[in-house]
Amino acid sequence: MKTLELKFENADGKIVTYSLEKPIEPVDPAAVAAAMDTIIAENAFTSSGGNLVAKKSARVVERNVEDIELV
Repeated sequence: MKTLELKFENADGKIVTYSLEKPIEPVDPAAVAAAMDTIIAENAFTSSGGNLVAKKSARVVERNVEDIELV
């Protein structure tokens, strides 16, 4: 499963990560940056360290899980 991770800096200077499942691909960097700007401008999310104050990064993460059958 793929997730889009949005990383922000909060008022305490700590990194806060929000993950969104099944991002639309290919990911549009301009749209992601604009969405992150909107999240910051509208204080859409807060964290224990205060409001989000800056964009840090964004990335698509793919996680593969393989179950192991125990005998």
